[in-house]
Amino acid sequence: MSTENLPQQPEPPARKPRVAVVFGGRSSEHGISVVTAGAVLKAIDRTKYDVLPIGITSDGRWALTADEPERMAIVERRQPSVEQLAETGEGGVVLPVDPASREVVYSEPGSVPKALGEVDVVFPVLHGPYGEDGTLQGLLELSGVPYVGSGVLASAVGQDKEYMKRVFTSFGLKVGPYVVIRPREWQQDESAARKKIIDFAGEHGWPLFVKPARAGSSIGITKVDDLSGLDEAIATAQAHDPKILIEAALRGREIECGVLEFEDGPRASVPAEIPPPEDHAYYDFEAKYIDSTPGIVPAPLTEEQTAEVRRLAVEAFEAASCEGLVRADFFLTEDGEFVINEINTMPGFTPISMYPQMWQATGVSYPELVDLLVQAALRRPTGLR
Repeated sequence: MSTENLPQQPEPPARKPRVAVVFGGRSSEHGISVVTAGAVLKAIDRTKYDVLPIGITSDGRWALTADEPERMAIVERRQPSVEQLAETGEGGVVLPVDPASREVVYSEPGSVPKALGEVDVVFPVLHGPYGEDGTLQGLLELSGVPYVGSGVLASAVGQDKEYMKRVFTSFGLKVGPYVVIRPREWQQDESAARKKIIDFAGEHGWPLFVKPARAGSSIGITKVDDLSGLDEAIATAQAHDPKILIEAALRGREIECGVLEFEDGPRASVPAEIPPPEDHAYYDFEAKYIDSTPGIVPAPLTEEQTAEVRRLAVEAFEAASCEGLVRADFFLTEDGEFVINEINTMPGFTPISMYPQMWQATGVSYPELVDLLVQAALRRPTGLR
């Protein structure tokens, strides 16, 4: 019998891609990661994507959290946490370890595990170690789940300020003077390690900036004006990372530039300038996130300087084999030369952060930015590429 005249069954609607927004984590930047996640959850197009928020507690538990962006904000100078948002205090979310499956499972002690459905892409808005440094990226590679941002190597390089500088130098990018104190050096001979820093200060002068080598958001950084403040600065940095970095102060303007991956390759945003903040010795954590010191967007540069810093930002992105997004930070020295300070492979991503502000000034809104990053991740396979 012919079926030509029989009524046709409508095709089921195509499933929307499912985005797992993963945030929080074990680093000292936990709270800022939660704030970033709130902004992403608020901006992502719910008509285009299904969204699954997954928080990682400060002790490393993967928790199913409420999809309530309004609770993910700094209130009265207090940062939010995953612990406040977790639906239970014991349950855990488990990603697949089989690349043939993208099924996410939720389990609680004494209960049957519950399937939460497949995840098509992960948007990891973690900052610092155990998230931005290649560790989570490695897990996602093993799971075969696409994700926003750089891969394992680029994420690790972008987190470790020493090796970041070594990579940049090998590609001909200019970096400022620095010295590194590794944990073994400090453990074996504190006086020799301290002398290494003092000799560095003798060569390059005070002040110095003492930093954790593998942290971000300006956490654990101290500007040291003379020898009397050195030991306290070392202890502050080592509280966040046993490996510390000491940088000479560079005289000049702080200039930032965003890089975003499009289908035809990475492009740079208009740059921004970070003016010296009032009531802060430098652009520290509180100036960035608590007091919200405003940047100048676009930076008041000449056309030639703007073109040069945009070129250098893309060059840094390529040098470290980055993907997705990067914020590149420079000093424009008094002699007119751009010196790269660092890159962030998952930069501050709240609406007031400089990365989204620079792209807003370039013509890409915050929701468009989120969409472009998810689309880039969906286009890119996991594995060697």
